[in-house]
Order: sequence, then C-alpha cells, then structure tokens
Amino acid sequence: MKAEDIEKLAEYAHEAWSGWMEYMFELCWEDDNGNYIISEELVSRWLRLKNTDYKNLTEIEKVSDKDEAKKILKILGIK
Repeated sequence: MKAEDIEKLAEYAHEAWSGWMEYMFELCWEDDNGNYIISEELVSRWLRLKNTDYKNLTEIEKVSDKDEAKKILKILGIK
C-alpha cells in the first residue's frame, strides 16, 4: 500500500470519527458543569451494537457499515 493511500485512509478515519462525535454530542445534553450526558437508551443501544458481531446485526443495522465500506473502497479506487 502506498503512503498516499494510507494518508487518504487516515484522513477518512478522522473524518468518520469526527462525524460520529458530532452526531453523539447532538444526541446528548450538557449539564451545568459542562458534562455531556448520554441517555440510558442510547447507552444500551450502543453497547449492544458494540458487543454484536457484524453477521448478527439486523439488515438495517448493517446499512451504515456497508456505507462506510463503500467509502473506503472509493478512496482506494475500487468500485
């Protein structure tokens, strides 16, 4: 793999992480001390997803992972 490809993938990884953080903060609320609070419902959902193998996700849950895979393939020039 070329250094240029690694840089492109690293840039994408950062953008994906940054996007996830933005999404997460939008779903949380901030208390008076500047702490962000995640609802119990979201914690339960995200923990379940974290602990579930891809093959055991629902087809709807797999969509976002497939979308991410397509973005990576595009970066690598694979259609």
